[in-house]
Amino acid sequence: MNIVIIGAGYVGTTTGIAFANQGHQVVLIDTDEDKINKLHQSILPFYEDGMEELLKQLIANGNLSFSTCLEEKIDQAQILFITVGTPSLPNGVANLSTVEHVARQIGRFIKDYKMVVVKSTVPVGTGDKIKEIIKDELAKRKQEIPFDQLSNPEFLREGKALYDAMHPDRIVIGCDTEKARLMMKALYKEEDAKILFTTIKDAEMIKYASNAFLATKISFINELARLCEKTGSNVIEVAKGMGLDQRIGPQFLQAGIGYGGSCFPKDTQALLALAKEKEQPLHILQAVTKVNQTQVEWFMEKVKKALGNLSEKRIALLGLTFKPQTDDIRESSSLKMIDYLLKHNAMIKAYDPKGMDHVKKIYPSITYTNTPYKAAVEADAVLLVTEWKEIIELDWNRVKPLLSQPYVFDGRNALDASTMIQMGYIYEGIGHRPSS
Repeated sequence: MNIVIIGAGYVGTTTGIAFANQGHQVVLIDTDEDKINKLHQSILPFYEDGMEELLKQLIANGNLSFSTCLEEKIDQAQILFITVGTPSLPNGVANLSTVEHVARQIGRFIKDYKMVVVKSTVPVGTGDKIKEIIKDELAKRKQEIPFDQLSNPEFLREGKALYDAMHPDRIVIGCDTEKARLMMKALYKEEDAKILFTTIKDAEMIKYASNAFLATKISFINELARLCEKTGSNVIEVAKGMGLDQRIGPQFLQAGIGYGGSCFPKDTQALLALAKEKEQPLHILQAVTKVNQTQVEWFMEKVKKALGNLSEKRIALLGLTFKPQTDDIRESSSLKMIDYLLKHNAMIKAYDPKGMDHVKKIYPSITYTNTPYKAAVEADAVLLVTEWKEIIELDWNRVKPLLSQPYVFDGRNALDASTMIQMGYIYEGIGHRPSS
């Protein structure tokens, strides 16, 4: 099929690469000329392991191309995917201005039948709004051109997005015509995943509900970890026991310093904003966000208590991205930690394999090192923030003599507590207090 994807960000680029790899003809559209120029050179606007190599192949074989002009490319498309960003406004509501702008452009430019598929994460009811915008633009042109509007939310995990795009565990499609249903079945005919056809509103809600539920599991285990520390329980073992129950499962039950990234914080806030608008409060989700907002401070209070105070203390911050295998620092716990440490006059040396350039733009005054070992030199404490493999698998025997004090605060429970203690470290994880 001929596909045009509008929005060459994380979702749009990944989706485009996946479709092009299946043999479809894909054009990625974005108004950012610098981004499009870099894509022409096989340079991604973000880090995702293995994706640039595939990008080069798909450009070379002609299945994937790029443009800044939708009007020039729209005629060749059978399907138009909208994959632009929907960032949060200050009140938590999703900003749909770019989505609406794209809908207006589609209404102005289409000359024959198109399927308009929204992959951007949008509040329930957005599909109706997009449909009306396109119809209004067609009316201005005094045209009656048929189109179908659909919802096909993405379920990509940053760091594993390419795999998820090529091997989805489910495909959700909201549509209201048989023609659109048949075209989407044909588009996804090579996929083994279960396809669920729903109404557009149901598809829009499924995306928000999925992310909100995963965020709930994270906040639940993080809050439980606080109680485990006071009762002498080990949250790692508790989570393991819970996860053996097939009704619960082990996923997203790893206690840590909270969720971040571009999805969970934004989507939970958008769902809460929708609930407020509809005067139907979501009390559980309100608690979920409150736990997440306070988890870093709870952790940092442990650090401050152990060290006595943080003024003039030298802290090695290992990991800056919100999760490993990505360069995304949006809503990362590291940013909250840096704020806390600077407020308490600590001195920071930070290391991350992919995220340092982004953090430097926000905090240019702290020290960045090109190895984790250099960050550890003369540090009073190591804070493990992101569980990159190269950080977890450090030679911790080599690290210890570099430190001024042997404190390790593991914000992801990524290290083996008993091993660290045997090496002579003063080790603190989340939700368990190992005996020396």
